[in-house]
Amino acid sequence: MSDEPGAALPGLLPDRFRQAAKPGTVLLRLETTQSREGALDGAWWPRSRDVGAELPGLVRALAEHLGPVASVGLDTDAWDDVPARLVVDGRSVHIDRYPVGDDTVIVTRGDRDHFSLLVVPPQASREAALATMARAVEAGGTDSAGQILVATGIGPEPSAEAS
Repeated sequence: MSDEPGAALPGLLPDRFRQAAKPGTVLLRLETTQSREGALDGAWWPRSRDVGAELPGLVRALAEHLGPVASVGLDTDAWDDVPARLVVDGRSVHIDRYPVGDDTVIVTRGDRDHFSLLVVPPQASREAALATMARAVEAGGTDSAGQILVATGIGPEPSAEAS
């Protein structure tokens, strides 16, 4: 048990984790259940759409918790200058490029273990981003990344034709 304020309350992070993230900090939230029954496994809030600047921090943070990352799949239309691979801490990470516009990145460790992370747009307000990240990790959640972004006021409203 921690002596830190807020740490003893179930479901609350210690106060030190609630402080505004400093530059260079990866803003990532992962589902904490073993079941992985939800549509998403977590959420990531990059500071920009620069893959070379943003992806290494994500890969490092995920590798610390999940083990080595083999590849990352992302929507090329949502990012600037997507390379075929990046070298992060001496390990080559393959970049799978998809023009799907689905507001997610797919992280693969090993051959078949995939993690789907909602990508919060860099320009999102802090309040909306935190609400989006919290909703993305709800155990058993079935909403897609796009639905969560719309519900939290970040994404565009669906067109009338889509109904």
